[in-house]
Amino acid sequence: MADEERVPVLVVGGGLVGLATTLFLAEQGVRTLLVDRHPGASIQGRARGINQRTMEIYRALGLETAIREAGKPFEDDWGVARCETLAGEWHWLFDDDAPRIWPALSPGEFCQADQNAVEPILISAAREKGAEHRFNTELVSIVTDDNGATAVIRDRATGVEETVLADYVVAADGHRSPIREQLGIHRTGPGVVQHSVSIVFRADLSEFVPRPALFWIIVNEKVGGGLVTTAEPNRWGMSVGYDPAAGQSPADFTVERCVADVRNAIGRDDLEVEIEDVAAWEQAIGLADQYRSGRVFLAGDAAHVWPPAGAMGANTGVQDGYNLAWKIAGVVKGWAGEGLLDTYHTERHTLAVELSDLVVNRQMQRNSAEIEDDTTDDQLWTLGQRYWSSAVLGAKHDSVFGDTLGKTAEPGLRAPHLWVERDGEQISTHDLFGRGFVLFTGTDGTGWSEAAAAVSERLSCPVKAFRIGSAEAGADLVDVDKVWEQHYPLGAGGAALIRPDGYVAWLSQTGDQPAAALSGALERVLQTR
Repeated sequence: MADEERVPVLVVGGGLVGLATTLFLAEQGVRTLLVDRHPGASIQGRARGINQRTMEIYRALGLETAIREAGKPFEDDWGVARCETLAGEWHWLFDDDAPRIWPALSPGEFCQADQNAVEPILISAAREKGAEHRFNTELVSIVTDDNGATAVIRDRATGVEETVLADYVVAADGHRSPIREQLGIHRTGPGVVQHSVSIVFRADLSEFVPRPALFWIIVNEKVGGGLVTTAEPNRWGMSVGYDPAAGQSPADFTVERCVADVRNAIGRDDLEVEIEDVAAWEQAIGLADQYRSGRVFLAGDAAHVWPPAGAMGANTGVQDGYNLAWKIAGVVKGWAGEGLLDTYHTERHTLAVELSDLVVNRQMQRNSAEIEDDTTDDQLWTLGQRYWSSAVLGAKHDSVFGDTLGKTAEPGLRAPHLWVERDGEQISTHDLFGRGFVLFTGTDGTGWSEAAAAVSERLSCPVKAFRIGSAEAGADLVDVDKVWEQHYPLGAGGAALIRPDGYVAWLSQTGDQPAAALSGALERVLQTR
């Protein structure tokens, strides 16, 4: 008979999304077990671009330095170029003039770090906070009911099986998601649109690369695909498509075929090439119709998948986990009602519908024969995503994106970033998020500080208040750039309630009866009344 274990949350899938979600849950104090069928991290680089929003999330968890260190080999890589061969003329889709940091908008700096370098950082951080991660462990079966899930997992090395009883399950098991299929959740979209293999190879390309790019799109009569650098000099990654309808398969990519494809992409028939690894993968477009089925939640590629343009795949998946983790934590710990979990689908699915069209259009433009500048507003895409749900009180919008990036605090928008000083150290207001609710008020908001402490204790919900302003006025957080009132126009005595995921949940323009007002707002957001 299989051993039996009980955990609040079981995460299935050990890619970036599963790992990040596990870390976010562990940060909230929720014991989590993650199972990953792979024996270890792949040498394939896979997702690399980490946008400013994701980096500010990692920064709040103390991981910014480690991730930026992992991204050092790519510090000089910038821009996307299209060419017939690497040795030929490059046409830049965008060049190196786009800033990687927007200091007035976010503390996060765009970073390139290969997934295989970031994953160990997330694993280590989650384990330090009490999460359990098991490589080489596969999900055999799962049965769910109103009380939770019963999963059977198997150690692939020993064959030993174990039963896991979980209150909730996060399915981060890829775009083919066996869990999604078992639950019968339909996926809208064309499905697989391209079959590819990724080739990791060694070659000296220095004479063809006067400066590195983020990505090269290479198309000629012999080969079509993409080329990227890796963390090691003279080690490269290239993706090449194949067509199963024409009888082609990954088995066709012998060492000889891969060497030929690399040479055709570079434009040098006598290039010395050493093939290290070949792995098949699929590019698909599709959105799960539901992100929640009872006690199971879909995240990352299991929930949505689209082309890689704009680095909005893994980043969106990680942010799925950030949205979901605090909600599960609230229910598991008893300070939130079960209905709060429905807002995960409401908020993230609505966003994914919009992003899918934007990303597909951007990919089509990049692959077009016409050379055009990419006019996408990356700041709006990255920081301007908006929610409206029962976990937001008073949202004035009903679309994911506005015409311009909102820079003032509004319900349903990401909380504006401020540089503040605390105990002599400069931090971002976003460094305070990720663990519980945060209440911002001006220096005359002592009543709100007292109310936050009392309400937090009464509702058993983590709420911490900070008064922002000048040092002379006794602020908890000194407004370094003196823009507090500009970005948080709350009037005298007002307050802003920020959710653990950094989104504005509620605003009060007055300080009347702060304890009653805050308690009522939290109970509505958390659906405890």
